[in-house]
Amino acid sequence: MLVADARGAVVHCNDAAGLLLPAAAPGAPLADVAPAWLCAAHAALGSPGPHAAPGSPGPHAAPDTEEPPRGGIGGRRFRAHPSVRGDGRVAWWLVDDTDHQLVREALRMEQERAAFLAKASSVLLSSLNLGRCMDVAAQMAAESLADAALAVAAVPGRRMPVVTCLRGGTPTQSTVTVDPDDVPGLGEALRGFPPVPSRWIDPSTAPEWMLPQGLGPVGSIVITPLPGHGVPAGALILLRKAETATFSDEEEVFCRLFAARAGAAMSAARLYAEQSAITDVLMRELMPPVLHQISGVDFAGRYRPSADHERIGGDFYDVHPAAVEGEASLVSLGDVCGKGLEAAVLTGKIRNTLHALLPLSGDHQRMLNLLNTALLSSHHTRFATMVLASAVRRGNMVDLTLTSGGHPSPLIIRANGTVEEADTHGTLIGAIPNISATTAAVSLAPGESCVLYTDGITEAKGGPLGGDLFGEERLKRALSGCAGMPAEGIAEHVQMLAAQWLGNRPHDDMAVVVISAPRTHHLSAVNGHTRGRFTA
Repeated sequence: MLVADARGAVVHCNDAAGLLLPAAAPGAPLADVAPAWLCAAHAALGSPGPHAAPGSPGPHAAPDTEEPPRGGIGGRRFRAHPSVRGDGRVAWWLVDDTDHQLVREALRMEQERAAFLAKASSVLLSSLNLGRCMDVAAQMAAESLADAALAVAAVPGRRMPVVTCLRGGTPTQSTVTVDPDDVPGLGEALRGFPPVPSRWIDPSTAPEWMLPQGLGPVGSIVITPLPGHGVPAGALILLRKAETATFSDEEEVFCRLFAARAGAAMSAARLYAEQSAITDVLMRELMPPVLHQISGVDFAGRYRPSADHERIGGDFYDVHPAAVEGEASLVSLGDVCGKGLEAAVLTGKIRNTLHALLPLSGDHQRMLNLLNTALLSSHHTRFATMVLASAVRRGNMVDLTLTSGGHPSPLIIRANGTVEEADTHGTLIGAIPNISATTAAVSLAPGESCVLYTDGITEAKGGPLGGDLFGEERLKRALSGCAGMPAEGIAEHVQMLAAQWLGNRPHDDMAVVVISAPRTHHLSAVNGHTRGRFTA
């Protein structure tokens, strides 16, 4: 405790204050023996005012709502609590606040770091684009951890994608050709090894590509791995200028915490990109082809999945051109029980099985029997309905052979607008060991068509009341007005009517294939030797 009068002279100090302020003897000017911050506080105190009641003793005289003055004495931090007496003297109680100050600063720093890491995780994981993740990682590191930062992606070979960013600048992407082992710490980081301490890295050995233009001399470098999912995602390089403080051990640990989040985001983005590429490759064969005239017969198809965000489902169709000129092309259209990805897996197996059975395409019933056996021997519990159609051009006519395996019968559109139902029916596929099916032979005159469809069209619920089925009769009436239309127009018309009937309501997968005899006498073959194929 130190007591000073209204004139700023020391009146008294106890032993503890004497050890802290050796020159604080009675009568000495306070300005000569005390630090400036304490002198300023004493001068500002002036009269008792609101600080305390006259004569109130002890260090608790200052109100709790007023922050006591703080400052340093001899390398320590102190709080000064005043007690104002009636004669104008002030007793200053000096409380060592060093440890509390360190704790408060440490807490504040940890809170700031935690907030930074939380923001980094949110921003980095908001994008599944690898280049964008590298941009964000380099920019955030440059703004908060260093004067410049480089994000290096781990790739095979020596051509490495690099994103460089200066503090206050924008990220720039480039590709460098370099042996990582030629850069101290980089090879180890790209292999996922623990980082080399920054004090072991000589900034003068940094290659030119690591030094962004405009940065100036580098005084400290940190190279830390970007951990990924199982394999390293890359490396993070942090640079500080020569005039900036070097990285402390604590800062290097924090850099690794940030790098872990950046690496996880980059790894997720890379995994997403790889999965997307694989999906695109696998889906390429499943996307709808543009069907044209094949061996003098017109084909058209349309498909709509049960969910707008899906590209595949349980309905499928294929068109297999004849291997030999003059033979029939084979059309298959089917519907697997269920929808979505699981149903699509089975449609793929059915399509592949039918493709293997193409040499038997002249015998529909044998193909269906063999397909039924194959499905029963698999682990799937789903079944399917299907219709097979063989189409061949003979003169101006198109001869069809139609066989249904538990599927809605094909509809024939005659030139006069009459709609006939093909006389074929049978047992669904993949449910029982023994199946049966009947085959119908139909001939199409020029301008006439055969429509194959799945029950997703006839069972579509909608209409004015919202719960009515589109139904076979409504479909037949719609098709009767399509007499003479080309195959492409009929398929488009059926899909449009079903969509209008549904509105925005849920629905099943829908597929339609139209086979038409062209009106022209000219025989052409577009893609006559190319397999037209669509599965969904």
